[in-house]
Amino acid sequence: MKSPCMQSNAVLHARRILSSLLALMCLLAVTACSHHTQPLPAGEQADHIVILKSQHQMVLMTQGKLLRTYRVALGRASGNKERRGDHKTPLGHYVIDQKNAQSRFHLALHVSYPNAADQQHAREAGVDPGDAILIHGVRKQFAWLGSLQHDIDWTDGCIAVTNDEMDEVWKLVPTGTPVDIEP
Repeated sequence: MKSPCMQSNAVLHARRILSSLLALMCLLAVTACSHHTQPLPAGEQADHIVILKSQHQMVLMTQGKLLRTYRVALGRASGNKERRGDHKTPLGHYVIDQKNAQSRFHLALHVSYPNAADQQHAREAGVDPGDAILIHGVRKQFAWLGSLQHDIDWTDGCIAVTNDEMDEVWKLVPTGTPVDIEP
């Protein structure tokens, strides 16, 4: 029969092995899911963004052709945005109207929500529609999550990609780019 000390050492050793295996599996998952694409031609720019909420995808287009596709995290509540603070990502036609290089979420592109239809709907409902819908990266302290960040909808209604992806989006998307957010 093993002594209690030998049993606890065996348990600790087994836990260390399991922890190491779990860490390795997470690393492999991040590597397998990372964003691998062909290099972009010099000077290529997006002229349209389509966000497909049901597929958790953001598609950048140029001249009707696919430029890039990204997996995204959305607002933590489902449905169409109705009011400030409802944590929903809106549906509709917008434009990128500002870029914020000083965002707490790495980099951020401001989406022109609310549009006229959103404002009318909010007026009829007697609510504030809100206004801070962004396409952004993640806070610096959470950047280590990489592509795992989009496995859970965590934003307050925004569209989030990894910081590396946001670096690329920042370069590809000029102010004035149309954005269609679809169900």
